Parts: sequence; structure tokens; C-alpha cells
Amino acid sequence: MRAGIGPSRGGTSVGLISDLPPLEAAAIRYLRYWFSGAGPRSDLHQAFCASLGPDLAESAYESFGELCDYCVQHGRRPLVRHGLTCSCLGADENCFANLVAAAAQGEIADADLLASLLVVPQRARTLSTLATQSALFIQQMTPGQPPRRIYRPGSASLH
Repeated sequence: MRAGIGPSRGGTSVGLISDLPPLEAAAIRYLRYWFSGAGPRSDLHQAFCASLGPDLAESAYESFGELCDYCVQHGRRPLVRHGLTCSCLGADENCFANLVAAAAQGEIADADLLASLLVVPQRARTLSTLATQSALFIQQMTPGQPPRRIYRPGSASLH
């Protein structure tokens, strides 16, 4: 192995999916399904249909697919994901989940910033727009989700 070349930091485990709010956890699960082959992708489509009905599901599925594919087509580097059944949350997955959550909350500047970590900066605004579209569908698929409470500490230090 050459110096400086090693496993991608994007795959570094930064937490557990079970610790995420429902919207973010769903975004990660759907991302993994999308990139896990034809069978899981078909299962994802069925989940969209079961939650949203056939008409809305098609739009949601296409929107989410555009979001995922855009990350790959214009990515700064390959988007690293953990396995379909892995309980870990990877760094890239965490960024993706936070992008979707910021977009869902209308936090456009934050969504643009998070998008620029995944794709080349010139494409960040488009990615955050795609995330907004998908986030609206994902919110509908996670009923009973409490509104996300935005907490801004008085100082930058939490602990």
C-alpha cells in the first residue's frame, strides 16, 4: 500500500443507524437498498408503493433514484456505503442523511454545504434541490415522526 492510500474515510463508522431520527435512518436504509442490486431496489419500490400508493410511489421512487444517481455521477469521489444489514452509520451515509434532513427542514444553506461534501461544488445546489424533493416523500413515508427540534447551543462546545 502506498503512503496516503488506504480505506476511504467515507466508510468510517461514525455511529449507529438506530441512533438517528426516523427521517435520517430511512434515508440511509433507502440509499443502501438503491445501491444493493436489482432485488433490493425492487423491494424499495414495493416499500414506496405500500407507504405512498402506486401513483405517488412512482414519483417518489424516481426522485430518490435521481438523488442517489446524482451523487454517483457528480461525486467528489465514490460514495461509500455500509452493507444492507449493517447497523453502523458510515461518514458518507451520515453526510447524506444530514443533507436530506436539512433539505426537509428548509435549511437551504446547510443543505448546500452538505451537498458540496458529496459532489463537486458546482453541482451542490442541484443536489440539495434533489434532496428536498426526496425528503418530502421520505417524510410522508415515516408517519408519526416528531418535528425535528432545532437546538442551537449558546456556545460551540457541547461537552
